[in-house]
Amino acid sequence: MNFDLTDEQEMMRDTFARFLDDNSSTARVRKALENGGFDAELWEGLAELGAFAMRVSEEAGGMGLGLLDAAVLMEEAGRTLVSGPLAEALVATSLLARLGGQDELLENAIAGASVVTIAMHDVAEFPKQWVAGGLVADAVVARKGNDIVLVSVPEEARVAEPNLATTPIAELDLGALPSTVLASGDDALAAFASGLEEWKLLMAVALSGLSRAALMMAAEYAGERKAFGVFIGTFQALSHPMADLICEIDSSKFLAWRAMRSIADGQTEAGAQISLSIWYAAGAAGRTVRHAVQTFGGIGLTTEHDIHLYNLRAKAWPLIAGDPEDWLAEAGRRLYAGETTSLPDVGELAIEFDLGEDARAIQKEIHEFFAKNVTDEQREKFHFSWEGHNPVIHKQLVEANLAYLQLPKDVGGRGLDPYAVTAARDAFEEEGWTNPVAGVAQMVALIMYRFGTDELKRDVLSKVMSGDAICSLGYSEPGCGSDVFAAKCKATQQEDGSWLIDGTKMWTSGANLTDYVLMLCRTDPDAPKHKGLTMFIVPLKAEGVTVQAVHTFMDERTNVTFYDNVRIPDTWRLGPINGGGRTMAASLELEHGGGFAKVQRAMLEDAEELCGEIKVTGGGKLIDTPKAQARLARTYANVLASEMIAYRANWTQVHGKGNGAYGPMAKMFSSELFITDSRDLLDLTAPHSLSKRKGAADAINLAYRHAHGTTIYGGTSQVHRSMIAEKGLGLPRSRN
Repeated sequence: MNFDLTDEQEMMRDTFARFLDDNSSTARVRKALENGGFDAELWEGLAELGAFAMRVSEEAGGMGLGLLDAAVLMEEAGRTLVSGPLAEALVATSLLARLGGQDELLENAIAGASVVTIAMHDVAEFPKQWVAGGLVADAVVARKGNDIVLVSVPEEARVAEPNLATTPIAELDLGALPSTVLASGDDALAAFASGLEEWKLLMAVALSGLSRAALMMAAEYAGERKAFGVFIGTFQALSHPMADLICEIDSSKFLAWRAMRSIADGQTEAGAQISLSIWYAAGAAGRTVRHAVQTFGGIGLTTEHDIHLYNLRAKAWPLIAGDPEDWLAEAGRRLYAGETTSLPDVGELAIEFDLGEDARAIQKEIHEFFAKNVTDEQREKFHFSWEGHNPVIHKQLVEANLAYLQLPKDVGGRGLDPYAVTAARDAFEEEGWTNPVAGVAQMVALIMYRFGTDELKRDVLSKVMSGDAICSLGYSEPGCGSDVFAAKCKATQQEDGSWLIDGTKMWTSGANLTDYVLMLCRTDPDAPKHKGLTMFIVPLKAEGVTVQAVHTFMDERTNVTFYDNVRIPDTWRLGPINGGGRTMAASLELEHGGGFAKVQRAMLEDAEELCGEIKVTGGGKLIDTPKAQARLARTYANVLASEMIAYRANWTQVHGKGNGAYGPMAKMFSSELFITDSRDLLDLTAPHSLSKRKGAADAINLAYRHAHGTTIYGGTSQVHRSMIAEKGLGLPRSRN
């Protein structure tokens, strides 16, 4: 897996970034508004840096660079609100080179002396249409029926009109202007169609660059502006939407990257991924600039403030092609109705999202294990919660070295890297074995290994590692929720050194099945709440422990547990007295930002199956309808977004690339998308989805109920949003 650009691409990014910082500053952007939104000097400077030669082959006088190289430029162009039809010109020059016959114009276009752009719609059907850069274009490459034509645009045909963002768009009567046929037939049409697909990807990346710049402007302001005596960045009504938006912005770029990778790999979903990348980016940009304006308040509405420039261009750039929702419908047809398109040549591509051979090997091993050891009767009782635990299968997995995959080898685990762990989770999901027993056991085992006494390792850790005992987590308490450091359950040390545990723990999932609980207890009531805590292992079968069931609408049992003078030896203490916070942090080593993409994908597959069964009025099945195709495509986009955010978290951990709250992003973002899509798919397949009959309907029904829990357990979405806002966006702390 690789999210890194090449050294050459990084150098190119730096070169363009420096140039654009100087030549596409907001002052220059404002100046260009006086000329209809076009900066001729900037255009010439971009040409000198080779911008318009990037996608032109070396044989035709260009640089022959790949699509990702052009995307690197477009991300910087979006960040700096480039004044000119850059994405369109990159595609147009490439088409001129491919189709040939216009050497002089191509040379002038590469040199920045002529502006050549593209028309989005067939001139035969829409002779008069809006064209990006039409106000300054010397020529337009367009489709006209079975021909690809070059339309010459005389100066008198370029009529300036006020428009949303004062960009150099113009409505041109292309059918009435002089034109030359560049090429005809299937190959020519395919070349032009692939150019439009390339434009979608370039525009998607440009919008992600624009969105990130707008959001960072708003975040910086929120960290400086005070209201009611505090920084407004501490207001979660402002910071939490920013946390959502940075996930969307990153996803929009990664979706474009994923589409490029899929093209290179010959994946059948590549065409749909292109459509979804631009649809997704357009939506994310619109939501981002809206919130940015809101953050600035009244000043954000003024033309004196730069944020309005981002707001208007975020909408204007993609809308030249029409309603962005058309791209979602297009993706639906490409995924579910067999629609195909010609794809651009992406060239060399260093980015890679393959999990690797080790990942495939562990998946194969898991599937072989279940085929050999698990019966259909056992599968019938599988469940995502603790209630799906089967001690026999768990023991067999331990013996096959398939239970503690994340746990380091020195602890007795498999020691797999995050990529293989992600792949293993997918394989377990495919098999339906998704209960949390092994995951919690790994966490508790690691803490016992690092901080436990020899006696504890002998008496408890050995049982956990052999599969003869399992553990629960005792962090939360009534009234504390996600604030685990507010724990009041107390541990009092006795004269003989032993401890008495008294209090209540809430949401002790699995306590009715497990042997031990990892418990955070208050040992110094006078110390600051983060410092007066100590970690213990407490046996759940001990005298004084009461386990009371709490049932959820997710078909998942959890528990409230009561501890009344439960005595444990000091040897079962983990770490120093009053050092429980540091002890608990050791478990974070097993956090790889997995998220919920695997269950989202399973839900999508169930929805596809059910839509293929449901009949609709007039004949046919639900999956044949445009509405179902579009909504399934939207879920597919969110599955990819969740996967890419999780992959980024894996990759940054493996390569030590720093932590911009990538793990919390993966968890929060995927759980929120899971609940949104589960609600929508429940609606789409109603009333069949109301049923709990075994099969796809029951699966969608359960997915809707399950999704609610994913936004709460393991830390609520609100807590993770605060972490993302603080670590990922530099906003001030919003929690005391």
